[in-house]
Amino acid sequence: MNYRENILIGIAGLQAHKLRSALTALGIIFGVAAVVAMLSIGEGARQEALEQIRLMGMNNIIIRTKAPTAQSMSGAKANFSPGLDMMDAQAILDICPLIESAIGQWEKTSPIQFGTNRRDVRVIGTTPDFLSTFGYRVIDGSFLMPSHLTNQDNVCVIGSDVRKSLLQFAQPIGAKVKIDDQWFTVIGVMDQQLAPNKKMENVSVRNVNVDVYIPLSTAQYKLDHGRSAARSFSIVGQGRRDNATSSSPADRYILDQLTIKVARESTIEEATTVVRRILERRHFGVDDYEIVVPEALVRQSQETQRIFNIVMGAIAGISLLVGGIGIMNIMLASVMERTREIGIRRAIGATRSDVLSQFLFEAVFLSFVGGLIGIILGYTITMVITLYAGWRTVVSISSILLAFGVSAAVGIVFGYYPARQAAYKDPIESLRYE
Repeated sequence: MNYRENILIGIAGLQAHKLRSALTALGIIFGVAAVVAMLSIGEGARQEALEQIRLMGMNNIIIRTKAPTAQSMSGAKANFSPGLDMMDAQAILDICPLIESAIGQWEKTSPIQFGTNRRDVRVIGTTPDFLSTFGYRVIDGSFLMPSHLTNQDNVCVIGSDVRKSLLQFAQPIGAKVKIDDQWFTVIGVMDQQLAPNKKMENVSVRNVNVDVYIPLSTAQYKLDHGRSAARSFSIVGQGRRDNATSSSPADRYILDQLTIKVARESTIEEATTVVRRILERRHFGVDDYEIVVPEALVRQSQETQRIFNIVMGAIAGISLLVGGIGIMNIMLASVMERTREIGIRRAIGATRSDVLSQFLFEAVFLSFVGGLIGIILGYTITMVITLYAGWRTVVSISSILLAFGVSAAVGIVFGYYPARQAAYKDPIESLRYE
């Protein structure tokens, strides 16, 4: 008897009990669907996290200003912390040879106006090194030049969303826009960047497409920062505490962020340690800053994702195990009720191998069909999740092959024992079976 006849007999046996076959495959269907959906959600979350972290630069160390805690204020006593400024950046560059560049960022939320159109944007005062530090691109015009900082020019580079919503169909280069009470000339438009839709753990990654970039010197000398109490810095020393909610001359030089670019990614940890010590000495123990390392966030995200995959994989594995047990149970019952059929086949010349392959095919076929339906169901689940929950999902070929391979393996592993039981039944006893 050839394999084609075994396949036809196996399919006929499954068709004779359609409902039982369908119920048997349910465990495989849901298990495979869970594997596909789990891997798709996990891969989507991983890619989104990596893309958002890359917005901060994988080789960068981010230092942001913050309000010092009461504990550090009392501990500082007579010490003096002027806040985060370019002197910190220069000190880091002078002391640490691992650092390639250091740029400052002065930030303010402000209305911007073009004609009758008006919207709120994040105004960022920065330097020409901003592009190389973050890896952003200008798609129209040019970015800030050193001469713009020297002359304190009223020029700006706008984000892609600002161009669409504010300038609309107008030519951006050379356009005059009003920020606060100052007029600025648009000299460039930034390329579209990923727009994050959720806050990541330990760090908030905003939509940079609504940012407007101006020279740092222009921001410090011509715009009023208007720092809120939550973002104010304090000067501590000689029993004096000056709140920087008012726009004092000293406040002009305070930065909201320093971005330190490390020359080699392998030295980020070492560079971070050096930067931390430099800032501790310069700020005399006042924790009016916080350090964020994107590379460390990547490792943390990957570890979190690994734990998520293990948990979800265990859940999907249990479902597949239940499905495999269901296949074994049904196949054992099928062997018992078809004992006489096995005896007749053996009597007319079928070998043990023929019987084993027939019943093994039935188990594998159930897993195959269940796996195929499970892949379709898993893909549908990911689409529904993307549509209604807004989560990013990525259905990869590897996840489909893995789910399909697992379902086939379940059919072979859990179908072999019932098939072997059928193959090694005594033909005479099988013929006598009622």
